[in-house]
Amino acid sequence: MASVSAAAQTAPAQSPPLQRGIVKMVLSGCAIIVRGQPRGGPPPERQINLSNIRAGALARRAAQGQPDTKDTPDEPWAFQAREFLRKKLIGKEVCFTVENKTSLGREYGMVYLGKDSTGENIAESLVSEGLATVRREGVKANPEQARLSDLEDQAKASKKGLWSEGAGTHTIRDIKYTIENPRNFVDSLHQKPVNAIIEHVRDGSVVRALLLPDYYLVTVMLSGIKCPTFKREADGTETPEPFAAEAKFFTESRLLQRDVQIILESCPNQIILGTILHPNGNITELLLKEGFARCVDWSMAVYTQGAEKLRAAERSAKERKVRIWRDYVAPTANLDQKDRQFVAKVMQVVNADAMVVKLNSGECKTIHLSSIRPPRIEGEEKNKDKDKRFRPLYDIPYMFEAREFLRKKLIGKKVNVTVDYIRAATGPGEGTPAFPERTCATVTIGGINIAEALVSKGLATVIRYRQDDDQRSSHYDELLAAEARAIKNGKGLHSKKEVPIHRVADISGETQKAKQFLPFLQRAGRSEAVVEYVFSGSRLKLYMPKETCLITFLLAGIECPRSSRNMPGGMQVAEPFSDEAMLFTKELVLQREVEVEVESMDKAGNFIGWLHIEGVNLSVALVENALSKVHFTAERSAYYKTLISAEEACRQRKEKIWANYEEKPDEEVVHLSEEKERVANYRPVYVTEIADTLHFYAQDVETGSQLESLMETMRAEIAAQPPVEGSYSARRGDYCLAKFADGE
Repeated sequence: MASVSAAAQTAPAQSPPLQRGIVKMVLSGCAIIVRGQPRGGPPPERQINLSNIRAGALARRAAQGQPDTKDTPDEPWAFQAREFLRKKLIGKEVCFTVENKTSLGREYGMVYLGKDSTGENIAESLVSEGLATVRREGVKANPEQARLSDLEDQAKASKKGLWSEGAGTHTIRDIKYTIENPRNFVDSLHQKPVNAIIEHVRDGSVVRALLLPDYYLVTVMLSGIKCPTFKREADGTETPEPFAAEAKFFTESRLLQRDVQIILESCPNQIILGTILHPNGNITELLLKEGFARCVDWSMAVYTQGAEKLRAAERSAKERKVRIWRDYVAPTANLDQKDRQFVAKVMQVVNADAMVVKLNSGECKTIHLSSIRPPRIEGEEKNKDKDKRFRPLYDIPYMFEAREFLRKKLIGKKVNVTVDYIRAATGPGEGTPAFPERTCATVTIGGINIAEALVSKGLATVIRYRQDDDQRSSHYDELLAAEARAIKNGKGLHSKKEVPIHRVADISGETQKAKQFLPFLQRAGRSEAVVEYVFSGSRLKLYMPKETCLITFLLAGIECPRSSRNMPGGMQVAEPFSDEAMLFTKELVLQREVEVEVESMDKAGNFIGWLHIEGVNLSVALVENALSKVHFTAERSAYYKTLISAEEACRQRKEKIWANYEEKPDEEVVHLSEEKERVANYRPVYVTEIADTLHFYAQDVETGSQLESLMETMRAEIAAQPPVEGSYSARRGDYCLAKFADGE
């Protein structure tokens, strides 16, 4: 029994001063801890023991590391006395007098509920309910002691509490200090709220709770957050981290010995994670909002009340720079608002985690998706086939699927870009390449987070960060949840099935392969293709999905300005408007699905033909935009008239490549014979042959003698130097003599 010594009960010489405080904790039925008002930090505290009475001692766990000691159970009605005071006093303002102080520093006095001594006398209330006994021996008679004795006699007569029939064994709790299998225990509750009393606060985010009605005493860590802690030194002392004491007081002043409900959410590594629900709010969110805690990724996934609320609360504290965030600098603090959030058009998808977008200003910018990692080759696979030319898009499992997912969803579309952070450039390290500065952002289209969609299909993984690394996606928790779903459903990279293999033949520049492939493409007519790369305005690399091959394709019928390129003799200077032509082609067809008509190929193995996208002939489009001229080879095509008319229109407007064009003056032709009448000029001829097509051949009679002389000379020459068969092969443009079939 907790009791007061006779020496301590000696009446003071004069009336002690009245002091005020707020009840922080009820230690037992006759002892409380009172605190002052906080001023710039946790307030001072003092323990007050109630004079003239004693209440039962509460259960005590055996000392750790001392096998001889045993757990001490509750004394009868001890817990009920504690509960009586807890429900009446916790968090309330009281006034008290200190009547005596022992040599050990223990203080005894009277406690009144309210601001003065007219309030309820706590000792009297306990005695009248039969929850405490009055100390009668060795106490000098005084009005207070007499009043308590009368109340005790009334409680005895009414058989209240300690004075009721029976030994009071039903009031003794069966406290379970340990749980054999915490994981099974947590799972058995199915995340349903459990009534509890917070018995102790270790730090801002870790509490000791008594679960009701079965009296399990468990340590609970708040899911999703972590507060500054107290580090235990080698000598046993504790050193608080910055704001650790303030965070602990914040939680204590709101939860200690309060009736709450706890949702036990998970139990990784014997640590019970949970959320404490109080009628006045959620302590987890409040700690974050006030800057006493930070979000923790590993436990955020099990938080049942909405992870986005925690991120929003943390973001609010960061913006206000309160407490642990007082020196916080946002990753995008140096960016203007227009650079943090903007709308852009997707021009190109780079691998599976980046894209090139075109801003409203016309500038192109590379954006990386925040916090995700594209498919990659690990371990031994990385070193395999070193001799083989490595093509990441086709050789890394699921890289092609990831790129195709983004390509089909985004190319040519307008997206919303929210920059999350700028990853600084890194130099080359041992075994790691150098990376330039990267802009990492969350990209959405139609309200869909592209990174989340990619991860949920198992086509990318989520990057794990150090806890203090704030450079991450603003939707990081959604990414983790999407990855968890993909793993659970065995999607993509997490699938146990055989990985897809893409055997794509690259026949660009392979003349022999191209020759074999040409007749097939010519017979196919219009074939489907995807533009993989644009070398210049009229030179492209195409992927043929049906044929699973890559080809180099040249646009037929036009002559496009040439871009600068390395030549054996040095760098070839770019022709005017070559960059504009290339940009036009890129914007119109890069990574789009197109149709091609192959007509022929050049000696380098490049296919030549016509490319159509959504009914637009790219050759015609380039000519119409004054970025190309018509080539004479177009005369044989069905598009010649369209090309010529488009070229003429641009020439008339003197646009772009036609800006310096000057028309050649028409030569005047004088027709002198127009005024004269036609005069027939008959000449005598000798008909030598009449053909079936109503044609005849004739020789001029007047020059017949000259012809005869020439023929005689030729016969004499042949007779003198007869030709050897096969010694001469005729070439176009040569003069030669030959015999007719009849020997003439």
